[in-house]
Amino acid sequence: MTAADLLPPPEHLQRLRAISASYCLAEGGSHGPDHSERVLSLALAIGRQMKARLAIIAPAALLHDIGRKEESLSRGRICHAQRGAELAATLLKELSYGEDELEAVCHCIRTHRFRNAHQPESLEAKILFDADKLDSIGAIGIGRAFLFAGQIGARLHNPGQDPFSTLPYSLEDTAYREFRVKMSKVRHQMLTPVGLQLAEQRHAFMETFFDQLTRETNGIFP
Repeated sequence: MTAADLLPPPEHLQRLRAISASYCLAEGGSHGPDHSERVLSLALAIGRQMKARLAIIAPAALLHDIGRKEESLSRGRICHAQRGAELAATLLKELSYGEDELEAVCHCIRTHRFRNAHQPESLEAKILFDADKLDSIGAIGIGRAFLFAGQIGARLHNPGQDPFSTLPYSLEDTAYREFRVKMSKVRHQMLTPVGLQLAEQRHAFMETFFDQLTRETNGIFP
């Protein structure tokens, strides 16, 4: 077994899961603890293929969204990635992480959003970025999009509407709009070859799904 194969001990992972849930449970919906668990599983799977440091990926995946509540409360003024890295630094010190490991994990969290000057530089950060984005597409992404659309009261499907002329958080903010405006672009954002391969597969499924949904909505026979 190499250093890349090592995970934190089970009791350590349990503690990280508890911390993650305490911050993310209130978010629910698309960003609850189940999202962090899926990102963890996928990031570890990619990490094993790419010989990355799983001991860095595991805490980063579980803690990557712990700043999201503050971002929501601030209406976006606070970046949840930056705030999450700050919170994680304190938490990881309490868990006796060394300075190098702490900074490696925090770098992953700080850059997983990649909407500012902070770019994923380490292999582990790129893997977390890909795993987080992959959870927004494919069958899971479609499910999350419909979940959000239901939460805001959007209609089921609106293929006749120009998705770029409709507003978010409106009746027309459907899963289809989310697919055309955001989800369809994710495959071009991947930073690892494994992530790109998975993104292409998931994108193809989404195209098939929404094509079938449109056909059924319009009463078109096979």
